[in-house]
Amino acid sequence: MKIYSAYILFLFSVFTSTAQEKMVLFFDSNKFDLNSSETSKLNRWILENANSKIVAINGYTDEDGTSGFNDTLAKKRVDFIFNQVKKFVKIREDFKSRSFGENFTQSANKAENRKVSIYYILEKDISREDEILGIKNEIIPKEPKPEIVYPEKLVFENPNGTQSEFKLDRAFMKKVSEAKPGEKLKIENLNFVINTFAVVNESRGKLFELLLVLQKNPQMKIEIHGHLCCMPVDRTDLSTQRAKAIYNFLIQNEIDKSRLSYKGFGSTQPVFPLPEKDEKERAANRRVEILIVQN
Repeated sequence: MKIYSAYILFLFSVFTSTAQEKMVLFFDSNKFDLNSSETSKLNRWILENANSKIVAINGYTDEDGTSGFNDTLAKKRVDFIFNQVKKFVKIREDFKSRSFGENFTQSANKAENRKVSIYYILEKDISREDEILGIKNEIIPKEPKPEIVYPEKLVFENPNGTQSEFKLDRAFMKKVSEAKPGEKLKIENLNFVINTFAVVNESRGKLFELLLVLQKNPQMKIEIHGHLCCMPVDRTDLSTQRAKAIYNFLIQNEIDKSRLSYKGFGSTQPVFPLPEKDEKERAANRRVEILIVQN
């Protein structure tokens, strides 16, 4: 009995101190459904509180009958009210109905003990729901990512059977690894055979840099963006083909396609206005960028 009483006192202190709203419905003796008068009262409340939110429904009985019978009756009253309101008024997801049977401080007037109390928050206060209920959200500190150490160079076979060594841009890989969602980064020195989507041999290492970053950061998702210089209209959709070439390289090296997407923008997003003044400006406009979608 002490446990239930303490809970009720705590509940009322919270609701009183935070101006919580309460609706009380009364039942006839040994009944768990409402009479016509109380049904009308509940229906009016539902109409007036379509945008409110229920946070608790507590059921009670008088002392007549056995404790077991009264506990069951109190629970049935809670269930009845819950079923009446659930389709019309929002209810807190972690809502737990409580039925108190006869184990609460009883009024001398038995009729006042046969009741269900609905506790709710008005629409204007829902944004403060956890604060009002005294719920403190535990902030779990995010553990820093372990530092990733990238190799300094790669050695790989060329199509003609010779070997090439490429010094990796570890600063670039680190920058991509630490980028936030929404950041866009240019892949420097990634060049293509003129008017094609074939990557020149000297730039193959740039593909492996991106591959290594994705392998070391399995949660990362990116979107690959292709851009052109010089031409106001990308007639052959070359920018898309170049972005797709990077996409295909990563897929072929076992990066799941759900982590990748690509787009071509032609010359619609130039760094320098068209027509460019010199090769430096053309090279800046002719680029591949990656957008960090998730990291």
